[in-house]
Amino acid sequence: MIAEAAGGLLQRALAFYQDSPRATSWLERHLARFAEPLRLAVVGPAETGKSTLLNALAGDEVAPLKLGDRQVITWYQGGSAPRALAYPPGGAAPWEMGAERAERRLRVDLAPLAGQQVDRLVVDWPSRQLRDVVLMDTPALDPEAGPQALAGGLTDADAVLYLVRRPHGPELDALRTLHGPPSPWAPPVHAMVVLSRADELGAGRVDALISARQVARRYRRTDEVQDLCQDVVAVAGLVASAGRTLSEPEFAALTALAQVARPELEARLLSADRFIRADAPLPLKPGAREWLLGRFGLFGLRLATALIRRGANTVPALAGQLVQRSGLGELRDAIAQQFSAREDVLKARAALLGLEVLLRREPRPGGEQLALELDRLVSGAHEFAELRVLAALRGGRSELPEELVEDAVRLTGGLGAGLLERLGIEEEVAPAELQEAIQDALWHWREQAVNPALSGTARRAAEVVLRSCEAMLSGNPAYA
Repeated sequence: MIAEAAGGLLQRALAFYQDSPRATSWLERHLARFAEPLRLAVVGPAETGKSTLLNALAGDEVAPLKLGDRQVITWYQGGSAPRALAYPPGGAAPWEMGAERAERRLRVDLAPLAGQQVDRLVVDWPSRQLRDVVLMDTPALDPEAGPQALAGGLTDADAVLYLVRRPHGPELDALRTLHGPPSPWAPPVHAMVVLSRADELGAGRVDALISARQVARRYRRTDEVQDLCQDVVAVAGLVASAGRTLSEPEFAALTALAQVARPELEARLLSADRFIRADAPLPLKPGAREWLLGRFGLFGLRLATALIRRGANTVPALAGQLVQRSGLGELRDAIAQQFSAREDVLKARAALLGLEVLLRREPRPGGEQLALELDRLVSGAHEFAELRVLAALRGGRSELPEELVEDAVRLTGGLGAGLLERLGIEEEVAPAELQEAIQDALWHWREQAVNPALSGTARRAAEVVLRSCEAMLSGNPAYA
């Protein structure tokens, strides 16, 4: 397994650099990460809804945390009770801050940090969604400071959600910079682009997410985007967050709005000014309407009132419908399939990339042997090749015939990294049946790997699928 091999190489590097405190500290941190949950950073320019989407993923209102008007990188991880630690630069002991849960909101007293330098905040939060993943909320990318100002903090992330309104131009330049120097063996399969304000792509219509998903699919197939990420997913982040944290008073207010004649309400929801103006003939006071607008947005208000009219007449019913229609489910599935199911591979990728940088920045006699071992490991790592092919298959770049793509995606772990998911078997079967299914797949892809009717690119993709079948047949624990 690549994770075990990477861990062994880092152990040898640790012995090699034992007299370098900086190098040993870095190596020890990466070794410890193999036993920790996946770290997923949420990154993007201002006004892309980073904290809002993080709240939707966490299931509670925990972000953002700011020191005055300044945001620092904040880690949210599972815990038995609310707790917040502030870590100063240089590795000094952290300060514990007062933290509490008020309904479904995090409250942290950050006043004692006034004037202090803080490297990061780490929050323990009792949440089922945070048991297996650490969410990292990051400061908005500053066009003047450049993405380099944040890139250092992302070395602690295993995977990245990069939020944009539209994935093109300067916004993609920032993502390219965040990846750092390109590596021929480690393409950015750890990154996913999220159209986080997807409702705006459909002009705020109730069916806006349908249009947004089409836009995401179109961008997913462009060379510019494929070179920078594994996937593109559309989400209405504000609606997702509001659905996950919907309260009884908010539901009552939305129900009151849904009772307004549809033409009148739709006219008021054409703009924020029309909706919150004091003389609007609506059942809620302007302050309450402004609060709802901030929580749901115009699209969310249109959608919520429409759903209530169609029968979503309880908090759980409306919350479930809002989350379902926000695109959050598709994003969580993509995170599970592409990141969580491959977390050991992604951690190994991050560790080996870091080792490559370490060997280059702190060269010393004898380091050539470590560099050779690193080259041998990454060149022979089937897990990395599998991720590259899977990204190409999803983006339509593999040149495999259409009738082979679905099978190739499944066998390379695109629908789940376990053995049954790869074979498309939905329930436990006898070992003999499993072996037969693997043998059938192996013979089929062995033919494709030498099929003269396929292009060279397609045959190379088929060879990777074939190696996946061989790994399953050999009982490789990574494919169990």
